[in-house]
Amino acid sequence: MRTKIFFAVVAAAAALCACEKGVYKDMNVDGPFAGNYDEGIPQDSQGGDKYDDFDDNPFITTEEEPTSTFSVDCDGASYANMRRFIREGQLPPKSAVRIEEFLNYFTFDYAEPKGDEMIALNSEVSACPWNENHRLMRLGIKGKSLKNRPNSNFVLLVDVSGSMNSEDKIELLKSSFCTLVDNMDPKDRVSIITYASGVKKVLESTLASDGVQIKNALRSLQASGATSGADALTMGYQEAEENFIKGGNNRIIMGTDGDFNVGVTSTEGLIEIVENYAKKGIYITICGFGRGNLNDSMIEKVTNAGNGTYEYIDSEDEVTKVFVNDYGKFFAVANDVKVQINFDAEQVEKYRLIGYENRVLSEEEFEDDKTDASEIGAGQTITALYELVPAEKYAAGSECAKFSVRYKKALGENSILIEDSVKSSNDVVSTANMSFAAGTAAYGMILRESPHKGSSSFELATNLIDASLSFDPHGYRTQFKGLIDLASKID
Repeated sequence: MRTKIFFAVVAAAAALCACEKGVYKDMNVDGPFAGNYDEGIPQDSQGGDKYDDFDDNPFITTEEEPTSTFSVDCDGASYANMRRFIREGQLPPKSAVRIEEFLNYFTFDYAEPKGDEMIALNSEVSACPWNENHRLMRLGIKGKSLKNRPNSNFVLLVDVSGSMNSEDKIELLKSSFCTLVDNMDPKDRVSIITYASGVKKVLESTLASDGVQIKNALRSLQASGATSGADALTMGYQEAEENFIKGGNNRIIMGTDGDFNVGVTSTEGLIEIVENYAKKGIYITICGFGRGNLNDSMIEKVTNAGNGTYEYIDSEDEVTKVFVNDYGKFFAVANDVKVQINFDAEQVEKYRLIGYENRVLSEEEFEDDKTDASEIGAGQTITALYELVPAEKYAAGSECAKFSVRYKKALGENSILIEDSVKSSNDVVSTANMSFAAGTAAYGMILRESPHKGSSSFELATNLIDASLSFDPHGYRTQFKGLIDLASKID
């Protein structure tokens, strides 16, 4: 729903036996995501990437507009894309920085939902690290972890156009899908469709238990020709529909380095394709590869319309994250997830949503079940931050806002409403969850040169991240701290 699609696929660790080890060299920095990015050498072709410019959300006066509504965002592409820029010795363009995707790239230490609920809420308020006169409100959502995942019907759409002919594109893509196959349940099914100047079904729907056949088909792929992506999308959806598993997980996973240039190429035309099939219960994931041809703008819009998620694959370690550690994201447990915050004007004079600029909804859309919004995967955490200007009567312990969320257990069903109250506080940042969220936001605001960054600095961001490392699954937070250090030296 309001998620992102366009070119998803994956990258993984092994290459010859599990596709082939070593197609993407390890990077000479410590920690996860080590890979040889030719540090400090700019990519001349990066000028071809396409991003949408946008302004940061402004402060809003509570008395004039006490309600704030938005769709969640479950993508991680902006963070992974930023990482590649930093490791190549460049700061990313401001338009490539989406703070909500920085936050939701990471897993937070949130409690599991109870009973029949598919999501759980939590919140906290603290002093604002970059403005001593303000407060910071953190909102958290946790998707239910699944012990028994439904059977899956995956359709892999592989861009084999000429521009994909490099190790960090087609070879990393093939390695990615091999990793995906290795992680599937034997009863899952996989089809493979390739596209360049034309579209070809390389593999009919096959049980994942026949992994050798599937991976051999992937390894045989070669890149050449133009990019007929719209025809591939249509064939991919038809294939997914033909092998549809009722009550199962039906998903297209698309991998590409960039734009469509044959057939339907307009964003509007592509959105129409994915919207029609999204209504039928077919999800989509898209992973971008490489640099110089990445149409981030189109991917964002198309995935937002197609019940999808958008990832960026820059290394085999990212393949492991997307297709192994975060594999639950491929199984939506909460659909059309919308958040609405009702602020108390006696407690909050003004508020500002940090990030989520392209996810903002009207107040009326919150209760309208026809309004499209994003999905939350199994075990996935979602985080949002508001910066608050306290009102004269602001008092610690008082309710400053009502936190409401609507979601559907399945597409097409009526939404379920759950609510929580948010209590005011003057405490300094103390919990690992708040510290990490604040440090991530501060770093994002620096990269965006936000007019609201206040006293944010690389040092402040580093200190906040450092204070959150008591919870650091897979070492991703520690790796982030190292990226901030690299960015500070570029700046």
